[in-house]
Amino acid sequence: MAFASASAPVVPARQAGHVAIIMDGNGRWAQMRGWPRLVGHRKGAERVKEIVRAAPDLGISWLTLYAFSTENWKRSTEEVLGLMAIFARYIQREAEGMAREGVRMRFIGDRSRLDPKLQRLMAGIEAKTAHLTRLNLTVAINYGGRDEILRAVRAIACEAADGRLDPADVTDAAFSARLDTAQLPDPDLVIRTSGETRTSNFLPWQAAYAEYEFTETLWPDFSPAELGAILARFGNRERRFGGVLK
Repeated sequence: MAFASASAPVVPARQAGHVAIIMDGNGRWAQMRGWPRLVGHRKGAERVKEIVRAAPDLGISWLTLYAFSTENWKRSTEEVLGLMAIFARYIQREAEGMAREGVRMRFIGDRSRLDPKLQRLMAGIEAKTAHLTRLNLTVAINYGGRDEILRAVRAIACEAADGRLDPADVTDAAFSARLDTAQLPDPDLVIRTSGETRTSNFLPWQAAYAEYEFTETLWPDFSPAELGAILARFGNRERRFGGVLK
């Protein structure tokens, strides 16, 4: 067993520059009201706009949202198709607004299974907002942490087999550079809504030392005010990164 060094850094959390959110509870929100699950997903998309708009004023520079996992394909065909339509409509409607508000948008996950039209929309908004810096918004679509890690391992294995990479040179940084999040800092804080206390295969490598917050609030009811309260609590935490208090 490896023991952390007593001299490892103990850092007051202060501000969460990168917040990642597992947006859970859309379907339950709708079912509680006797509505189809897709109504909840549409309401959840509206909530995304509010949170994105509020994030920079709350000190967030990087916001990563878990929209659709590699396991979500197991849901009904109606729900999956409805979600994909919501994603496409959101990108089309919000492209201009994102640019006006200085939001850079990008996507992580395996795009190969997505509809070609949706892939083109994703690439288009990424290109359109690539120069913006007020907020870095990342949306995970067809993303799974294990899938991401396997893809990175395969890439490293291919490079090693071709003689382009010495296995001895596979460092933490070299591995991170082959993940979907290569251009993103690790998250400081991961939030999950809806009362569930699972990480659901979301950023397992990147969030190794992130702080976690689980809230009972369903995503369609998650407000900028609650996000601000969570950030305030985060600011009182001490991030030890494996170290101990002296």
